[in-house]
Amino acid sequence: MQTNHKWGEALRGSPSSMASFPSIPSPLPLLSLFFLLSIPPVTLIQPQWPLQRVPVVLPQVTEDRPAPHFQADARLDVTSPCDPECHKKALPPSYWDLRSILSYETLHSNGRLTETAVGIYGYTAPTQTTPALPSRRKRQIFGHDGRFSIVGQDFLLNYPFSAAVKLSTGCSGTLVGDRHVLTAAHCVHDGKNYVKGAQKLRVGFLKPKQRDSPNPASATNASNTHPSSPDKMKFQWIRAKRTHVPKGWIKGNGNDIGMDYDYALLELKKAHKRRHMKLGVSPPAKQLPGRRVQFSGYDNDRPGQLVYRFCRAGEETPDLLYQHCDAQPGASGSGIYARMWDRRRRRWERKVIGVFSGHQWVERDGASQEFNVAVRVTPLKYAQICYWIKGNYVDCREG
Repeated sequence: MQTNHKWGEALRGSPSSMASFPSIPSPLPLLSLFFLLSIPPVTLIQPQWPLQRVPVVLPQVTEDRPAPHFQADARLDVTSPCDPECHKKALPPSYWDLRSILSYETLHSNGRLTETAVGIYGYTAPTQTTPALPSRRKRQIFGHDGRFSIVGQDFLLNYPFSAAVKLSTGCSGTLVGDRHVLTAAHCVHDGKNYVKGAQKLRVGFLKPKQRDSPNPASATNASNTHPSSPDKMKFQWIRAKRTHVPKGWIKGNGNDIGMDYDYALLELKKAHKRRHMKLGVSPPAKQLPGRRVQFSGYDNDRPGQLVYRFCRAGEETPDLLYQHCDAQPGASGSGIYARMWDRRRRRWERKVIGVFSGHQWVERDGASQEFNVAVRVTPLKYAQICYWIKGNYVDCREG
């Protein structure tokens, strides 16, 4: 049985919210959870963002390519011939392989398609490790449904939940700049061609309908009276101006590396007015606070609702992070984020450290197997995505 948790109502402690928690006898566990997530832990050793210099990924030559046909259907699940054991055995790409992988295509809103070759500078290949294999799971919800629906404009319009957006192709994304959205590559490209709707791609910002909620008090009451009614919310849409997709995803459709580069960046035609998340290099899972990751997205089984979840990070490869966060199709493309202490700025900061790719379906020995996987933001990916956002490498040297 799936429990439709109402995060906003529970934090308000309204009587109606108690009916939304059949497995929780009082609001105290949820309140404890909220403070655990939002208040900096009082410990002698604070979880800190690693200090590291990031390599430089610079565009070199841009050429026009034939216009795409936009014939593929949008994919909310990913199929790959490479399971974790396959990734474990794969050799790290060479410098020249990386230059090819990090080259990228740019789809413009007028249908023009370009390909850009890149150069890589200041990069040292990491030592190849042999991670333990994650356990295999065959369900999208692992046991008790641990997702929380975010309701009420006092939560939906506040950071960090306000940084989650919806794509018109059915996926989710995260604001990482004044005009930029990070999402999964498979939400706009199937590995061979761009999906239907990619040329006129739109990004939706969930917000209350003002005519239904003339003031905050009535908005709260309406949320309490009809806690799961999607007609109390609406999306405000902004068109995408450009879409960047790494060639690692496009080239990887028929080989083992495609899953590692399942990310894309959208540039909007106009700036939004919400606070965005910073981009960060993914630290080892053992360095995450409580070894925990979290993300918010628009799961298909809860239309019109923003769904938040957190879970313990599992095993990892240099490019992928496995975890057991409950999610449904539609959540793919969400930004995986963590909150740690920034020693330079002397403050706590949330940063996006990965992209939720979804439930990776693998055909092995004639049977389908499923893995819950996210693409890690490595130093090279950080350098590339940051350049797409900033337009220069000077502001992208510290991850």
